[in-house]
Amino acid sequence: MLPRARASSGAVFYPVHSALKIKNRREKRENTMSKQEVTVELAGGKQIKFETGRIAKQASGAAFTTSGDNAILATAVASPDPKEGIDFFPLTVEYREFTYAGGRIPGGFIKREGRPSEKEILTARQIDRPIRPLFPEAFRNETQVVAFVYSADKENDPDVLGINGASCALALSDIPFHGPVGAVRVGYIDEQFIVNPTYAERLVSKLNIMVVGTKDGIVMVESGAKEVSEEIVLGAIEFAHTEIKKICAAIEELVKLSGKKKRVVPELENDKAYMDALTQKVGARLKDALDTKKYPKFDSYAKIKEIKDELKKELPVDDVAAPKKLSKYYESLREKIFRDQVLDERIRPDHRAFDAVRDISIEVGVLPRVHGSALFTRGETQALVSATLGTTDDAQRMESYEGEQKRKFMLHYNFPPFSVGEVGRMTGVGRREIGHGALAWRAIEAVLPSEDESPYVLRIVSDILESNGSSSMATVCGASLALMQAGIPTKGSVAGVAMGLVKEGDKYAVLTDIAGAEDHYGDMDFKVAGTRNGITALQMDIKIMGITSQIMREALEQARRGRLFILDKMDAVIGAPSEEKSKFAPRIHTLQIPTDKIRDLIGPGGKVIRGIVEATGAKIDVDDSGRVNIASSDGEALERAIQMVSDVTAVPEPGKTYLGKVVRLAEFGAFVEIFPGTDGLLHVSEIAEHRVKEVKDELREGDQVLVKVLAIEGNRIKLSRKAVLREQRAKLGLPEIAPQEGTADIQASGDRPRRDRSERGDRDNRDRDRERPRRNNDEPQPPSNESTITIEGGDDFDGDDELDGPDNGPDDGDGEESDEPNFNRSDAPAGGAPPSDRAPSSVPGGVRRGRRRRGGRRSGGGGGGSTPNGGGGNAGGSR
Repeated sequence: MLPRARASSGAVFYPVHSALKIKNRREKRENTMSKQEVTVELAGGKQIKFETGRIAKQASGAAFTTSGDNAILATAVASPDPKEGIDFFPLTVEYREFTYAGGRIPGGFIKREGRPSEKEILTARQIDRPIRPLFPEAFRNETQVVAFVYSADKENDPDVLGINGASCALALSDIPFHGPVGAVRVGYIDEQFIVNPTYAERLVSKLNIMVVGTKDGIVMVESGAKEVSEEIVLGAIEFAHTEIKKICAAIEELVKLSGKKKRVVPELENDKAYMDALTQKVGARLKDALDTKKYPKFDSYAKIKEIKDELKKELPVDDVAAPKKLSKYYESLREKIFRDQVLDERIRPDHRAFDAVRDISIEVGVLPRVHGSALFTRGETQALVSATLGTTDDAQRMESYEGEQKRKFMLHYNFPPFSVGEVGRMTGVGRREIGHGALAWRAIEAVLPSEDESPYVLRIVSDILESNGSSSMATVCGASLALMQAGIPTKGSVAGVAMGLVKEGDKYAVLTDIAGAEDHYGDMDFKVAGTRNGITALQMDIKIMGITSQIMREALEQARRGRLFILDKMDAVIGAPSEEKSKFAPRIHTLQIPTDKIRDLIGPGGKVIRGIVEATGAKIDVDDSGRVNIASSDGEALERAIQMVSDVTAVPEPGKTYLGKVVRLAEFGAFVEIFPGTDGLLHVSEIAEHRVKEVKDELREGDQVLVKVLAIEGNRIKLSRKAVLREQRAKLGLPEIAPQEGTADIQASGDRPRRDRSERGDRDNRDRDRERPRRNNDEPQPPSNESTITIEGGDDFDGDDELDGPDNGPDDGDGEESDEPNFNRSDAPAGGAPPSDRAPSSVPGGVRRGRRRRGGRRSGGGGGGSTPNGGGGNAGGSR
């Protein structure tokens, strides 16, 4: 070793050639960890980019995956040593969607992310299920896959990137993994398949299917659909696999650039001699014990345990590993017997045909107080399902990258330990329960009515009471029955069935309605739910490679036949929604009001709507479109609330008749409230068919009257009682009322009534000042003569009207306005006692509107006017 040179400060200096070696090693390390990326283009021009070597370099494998503005980081880490004492693979998967990735701050008091949401748990399961079968069977190292969403747009769901990123991270790491896998979501719009549809496209798509696979085959399918055919589903899977191959090729290219060498995993022990001896000794007895047609489930379990206990007693006491070895090979023998019977003898454990469904028992309305309930039993699987109807206040609020949403249909699945005869902790909802509930939710959501048909918020709860195969499909059947019994108008009944597959080489068997053992020892778990018209939900987990499209087509067709068989059983019990809802369920009545009436219904500070709720006990929900949902379990309270809301938000319509209440009297008419807070003017001329002297002679405050809306001018409403009376008279066939005496005289003579000059008083005592201001038309005026005609005029009418007839009455002279009351204005006073000596005048040619002369005398003048005392009018000139 070369000597070191020391400076006076104590620093150590290395020779030049030694420093070059250190630099070369650093550069070599940096080159191996340098940034590498690959990009894959999918159908439709969408791209996915995989990057490594820049972020999270201490993880066993890390992939920064982007598509558009979506970006996720996926990492994979495995412990260096196997975990002792376990016989399973300890894999955990976590997926998180941070709110800051979408530019949002979490709601609530605690402004940070908390426990995983339902969406995050479901995505973690979608990552877990396809990768778990691809690890070596003997691998027992604790492994954790984590995917974080760091950037998210409002158009594309980042869950697809989470699956692809996790696959890439595992492929880049030293963890043994028989991948990679690729994932795409496929939509079906206008009879075309679309890769990774946006949120908006998914709303109109008939199919939403997530497909995950390797370059050699499909390993997982998760789907929701709107009653599509089996052929469309198969076409979507085949279309997806073409795109998956592109993704797998891109990941393999990146592995060539930056991948690590895989760890070596020892093969599992396979003692063939031990297995043969065990088969020879207890094979026949174990085969008999596995016969579930001969022995029920727990009797079969008891016999299997009895045989194993006998074998344990024969083990050497000093051999610590013997019990573990016995358990391993005993379980392998059970699996071998099952698979040999199915593939070689074509016999199922319960001796059913491969396409047979177990016995089904159905009851509805089993719970008296709930709004809808069903007890669905299929073989040894039983689900008690209840339906609860609520209002929009009961909707579930959810935060997502799309924004805040309200879910109006919820389905919750519970799996207590007693359902399988076990003792267990009940600490909360597990991931399995959330996943099974989500599958049933997709199956039912596709047939729910629109909000216009049924405004209810719905919650389904499925409690599994017994389980021996496909409790999630029992939940689907029970949920459909419970909704029918609750009176919800669904598009049709929905049934679900679980399919299984057993395959060895070219031999295979597709099984309908699989039980627990067939699920456990089989090679595929394939659940299909739908109506008579098509599939609404599908979930498939494949444990092996080599599943051909022909096998999948056969499985789907067999599932369709099984679904139709179950639907026949369900429809025989309840084939249509109940006409009457439970008396304990809320009744909801929907009104549509003008948007400008929303504020009237709510009132200042919510005063109006709160008052209606307090008065009736009903729930009232109003949205921005003017839709009002009124809910109450009390029919009378509901009717009161409907009436109160209708009154507050009603809009008067011209030509319609309303029952109103007189709220105020005036000299020119009455104000009538036709709706709460909405008044109209009933003019004195529209109160009755005869001449009304005073309003109070006909109406009193508080009276209820039928009025007709004549016209609406801005905020003014013109009402008529006279029109209603005429319509009623016409309906009854009664004659019209004869005109009053004064009116008849006017029509006969054609003269306008005039007052004698002596009645006018001493003109010398009147103010002749031409500058005298005009009288305000709004001031009260003297009472009218009962025989005077009321002419509906405008603002230009007053007591000095000119008449267009040949005989015009004289003017008062001096340009002054007459003190004679004006009855031609629509707002003229109508009350008061008229002078008894006033007589009508004749108006030749009828009465027509004229223009008022504002000042000066009128020259000319007509003659021929007469008065009761025989006095004649001026024959011309001016007075």
